[in-house]
Amino acid sequence: MMTNCYCGYPNTFENCCKPLINSIKSVKSAEELMRSRYVAYCTQAADYLVQTTHPSTRKFHKKADILDWSKSNTWLKLEIIASSENFVEFKASFLDESRNLQIHHEKSTFICEDGKWFYVDGIFF
Repeated sequence: MMTNCYCGYPNTFENCCKPLINSIKSVKSAEELMRSRYVAYCTQAADYLVQTTHPSTRKFHKKADILDWSKSNTWLKLEIIASSENFVEFKASFLDESRNLQIHHEKSTFICEDGKWFYVDGIFF
């Protein structure tokens, strides 16, 4: 039985975001990077999250903190609100450590340099 990827697309994880996270395929857009970064939180792929953060803001994102946050939550759903060339607004639903439903609502900024997409920063709602 085929199940959807964590990102919400009707492909299996193995055929959708896993090749991006494992650097087998290249990310083609800001939205694709955003979706694969959400999946990286679901699968505790902290190295991918660090690597896909722009070098100018990477110092603000510690791998240990990323890993802790990704492990301490149960990720439920990703909803893309709006997407353009360099911005993605989304809501990520998750259960926190106390099993309370939380919604992370962010408008993220992305940049493509030398053919590689990076997360720069975000505005939180």
